[in-house]
Amino acid sequence: MRYHTLRQKQRGISLSGLLIWAVILILVSISGLKVAPAYIEFSSIKRNLAAMVKDIDTQTTSPSQIKISFDKRAQIDGIKSINGQDIKINKENGRIVLSASYAVQIPLVSNISLHIDFQASSE
Repeated sequence: MRYHTLRQKQRGISLSGLLIWAVILILVSISGLKVAPAYIEFSSIKRNLAAMVKDIDTQTTSPSQIKISFDKRAQIDGIKSINGQDIKINKENGRIVLSASYAVQIPLVSNISLHIDFQASSE
């Protein structure tokens, strides 16, 4: 009888449960480590677009100068997903708005990959 009451009080995770959770945690961690560089590059692109809009003189800067400026900034920050030719330049309410749309394909396992669409804007 004493053995039965001790058995009911014991709680915890079994070895098989621990292994299953460990595998799930490892898979999520590996996926996160593969996806993180794409999001870091996206934030760098957004930061560069916003900084460029602050630096641009709207009266004297041409679209080609803006694109060359982005190429220089992209080279410094190691941006490889887009270049200056991918930047769209619009004027909204007298302000210049820079934007870019691009996709990143991240290989996960074997022939399984993750496709992420990004839309960065200077706003």
